[in-house]
Amino acid sequence: MSSATAPLDRFSQPDKAGHFGRYGGVYVPETLMTALEELTAAYEQARSEPAFQKELAHHLKEFAGRPTELYFASRLTEHCGGAKIYLKREDLLHTGAHKINNAIGQALLALRMGKKRIIAETGAGQHGVATAAVCAKFGLQCIVYMGQVDMERQALNVFRMRLMGAEVRAVTSGQKTLKDAVNEAMRDWVTNVRDTHYILGSALGSHPYPMMVRDFHRFIGREAKEQILAREGRLPDEIVACVGGGSNAIGCFFEFLEDTKVRLIGVEAGGHGIKRGEHAARFEGGKLGVLQGAMTYILQDPDGQIELTHSVSAGLDYAAIGPEHAFYRDRKRIDYAYACDDEVLEAFKTCSRLEGIIPALESSHALVEGLKRAKALPKDKIVLINLSGRGDKDVQQVAKILGVTL
Repeated sequence: MSSATAPLDRFSQPDKAGHFGRYGGVYVPETLMTALEELTAAYEQARSEPAFQKELAHHLKEFAGRPTELYFASRLTEHCGGAKIYLKREDLLHTGAHKINNAIGQALLALRMGKKRIIAETGAGQHGVATAAVCAKFGLQCIVYMGQVDMERQALNVFRMRLMGAEVRAVTSGQKTLKDAVNEAMRDWVTNVRDTHYILGSALGSHPYPMMVRDFHRFIGREAKEQILAREGRLPDEIVACVGGGSNAIGCFFEFLEDTKVRLIGVEAGGHGIKRGEHAARFEGGKLGVLQGAMTYILQDPDGQIELTHSVSAGLDYAAIGPEHAFYRDRKRIDYAYACDDEVLEAFKTCSRLEGIIPALESSHALVEGLKRAKALPKDKIVLINLSGRGDKDVQQVAKILGVTL
């Protein structure tokens, strides 16, 4: 029986070597192997300890604000004229997005390993803000790498990080965005590996990060399943989430992977359209390759050089996608679409005006596809959209794009 037709067991992924089928793995310099092995051992021990899970759940409730609400978007539903639309409100979390889930979990692991210096990378700034917040809470040194272009787009988040005591280091190499910030964080980690833990912000990189980040975000899907069953007495027909590296999406999807009647849709960044250098939709022109520690789909030229990417959202313009997403796409368990910048801005405005909820530009990609699906489905169907973050950070950028002077 082939892997494409074998019964799905979500807990069999990844294998002990960190592979999701042919994806994932460990592709790092030898100097990082000891740190990754130490992290893997610490996480494997912690995930099986009730005391660790209890402490994690405590901080997620008291500090982050879990559980988040499942919200019936009545006016969006009326606007679309089709399926009921529910929003999983990760935007209500402390610091403004789902990123705080993983940041808390990894900070607790860093403390267990005795590492008091934390580094992180960030694109839209939400992971950086979440990391700065947990470092302030737990008394850890915090250094965040951020591309210079992203720092300009997300100046508010840069200031928020610095307010909480983080050092934000501008990255001026390459495209000056997320990929380049990850490069600099990796260089730092290689140099300071003995006393430093790297809180990677998405379901990317070498094992155990994709598995670990996924697990720290599984609260999203667990809550969503319980909440929709309580509200509707059944599961949704479709679930939609945006996909950069893919942390919010895999966290939301994971609990539903074996519920095969629930369609799962990840939405990538279509940018200006599917032309080289104008988008970040890895499944629309990407090829198999290795980037920053893992094998997955990557936007690269025929010589293997990483192509330029673009998205109106600083959090979705990464050249690679999480390896678990690539695996489930091959299995035809998760479908993938893309949303272009103009559609995203329209969804951003529509949600704001009709529901009084200003979504993050990342989350607005999911809204684009979610609203399309709701319009196409009959009224007795249910579409659940993971609203991964709020749009406070994006208001200045959107105003500039729309020609509005603040």
